[in-house]
Amino acid sequence: MKKIAVIGAGPGGLAVAMLLAHKGYDVSVYEKQAYVGGRTSEIRLGDYKFDMGPTFLNMLYIAEEIFELTGRNIRDYIELIDLNPMYQLIFHDKKMNMTRDADEMIRQINELYPGNEGSYERYMEQTNKKLEILAPVLQAPMNRMTDLLNPKVIKALGELEIGNSLVDTLAKFYKDEDLQLSFTFQAKYLGMSPWESPGAFSILSYIEHAYGVYHIKGGINKLTQAMAKVFEEMGGKIYLNNGVKKLTLQDKKVTGFTLEDGQKVEADEVVINGDFGHIMTTVVEPGVLKKYSPKKLDEKHYSCSTFMLYLGVNKRFDLPHHTIWFAKDYRKNVEEVTKTKLLSEDPSIYIQNAIATDETVAPDGKSTLYILVPVPNNSSGINWDKVAPPFREMVLDMVSEKLGVADIRDYIEEERMMTPDNWANDIGVYKGATFNLGHQLSQMLVFRPRNKFEELDQCWLVGGGTHPGSGLPIILESARITANGILKQDHLPLLPVKPLPKIEHYRLSTQLYKHQPAAIKMNI
Repeated sequence: MKKIAVIGAGPGGLAVAMLLAHKGYDVSVYEKQAYVGGRTSEIRLGDYKFDMGPTFLNMLYIAEEIFELTGRNIRDYIELIDLNPMYQLIFHDKKMNMTRDADEMIRQINELYPGNEGSYERYMEQTNKKLEILAPVLQAPMNRMTDLLNPKVIKALGELEIGNSLVDTLAKFYKDEDLQLSFTFQAKYLGMSPWESPGAFSILSYIEHAYGVYHIKGGINKLTQAMAKVFEEMGGKIYLNNGVKKLTLQDKKVTGFTLEDGQKVEADEVVINGDFGHIMTTVVEPGVLKKYSPKKLDEKHYSCSTFMLYLGVNKRFDLPHHTIWFAKDYRKNVEEVTKTKLLSEDPSIYIQNAIATDETVAPDGKSTLYILVPVPNNSSGINWDKVAPPFREMVLDMVSEKLGVADIRDYIEEERMMTPDNWANDIGVYKGATFNLGHQLSQMLVFRPRNKFEELDQCWLVGGGTHPGSGLPIILESARITANGILKQDHLPLLPVKPLPKIEHYRLSTQLYKHQPAAIKMNI
């Protein structure tokens, strides 16, 4: 039985471990932290429960398929809550509830942005076609340059809209800039400005509007806990508090690794789920890597970081589950985060008020407020020891004003703050770039670190630093690609990939969609 050792119990590592264990491999997972999940894990502060990182699940069908491929039903392990509205967007002069109720979206757009009638319908219809063309590329391996010659890839090249920015693409549908931004803000988390990121990423908002945004009762961390449970049900072993010190190499072949306590682990194949930049600069001996040497890694493009406040408060607020407050000058804010690397005086803020949907995260009458502010990664040179305290005060003042209370500090019972330095030093995130390598075209597809790692033999990658990219469901897809790479190498049947689920736009009465199925809420 072939022995597979997985470094890291994040969602990618757990998913690949599940898939390979189900196929009969002897799989063990080694995790530095005392918990599973990586950034998709739980933070407990007294009686308050928070997600450390991701706070919602989209593209649910991918997570469903990962469980199905191991003979499981995801709903036997977690309780899914379909959020409606998905989130609320607040600009300086208006707010909009983003929902899968298409008629309601059309009503809001027509009321708030007159002159944009028909825009949402055209966006949904045309972007649906774009996703159908691009999806196979996100599901296919990209381990050699010839993979770019795959007919499906060639067909998709036109949909990358290389000459158009994301804003350019959205401007084809929406006249008002705020309305365009309502469908582009996700690009910031890919490490790019929507004024610079490829137009292909117009699929991101479409995916949410087509397939929904979900909460998991107890937090998104329950997904990785469920994955760990499935893996252990199949006989897999997870070793917590077992960080990896160095890979063991014979020339370029990885034969295992040495743990921080000195124990040696041998394996036929090693799968790396740690943060790519961090792993390659810490567990590989200097001088081994050429393409991804420390110097060349330093020169890559990376995503932004995040300043986090996890607040347990003894009050409940009239606030949706997810809210995004846009800076008044959003373009300036984005450029400060991604280009000039300055701390914004008027930042955009995301806040999760999970108690609005989930009573399990806080005691009666109390709430968990998860506050995220996009900030530059640590290539900025910002001294967080110095600036974190005043930046915290500014953010709390802004939150107080937005929530309509005199001082949010009066209600805080528990608090944890995370800066880019904490992400880097405590969680092992290279440069504190919370969303990994950026998604410039020069760092996508075959130009991203490959699932079958090109610099070392018997070494595989999974997670946000490899193809197809960052984001929780995309990381799960990387696990299937990596697992299939190992299966193919061993001449075993591959894990199947389903076509995209069919969309049924419910409660939609517009002419453009009269050809769609009956108006029902889809169950994917």
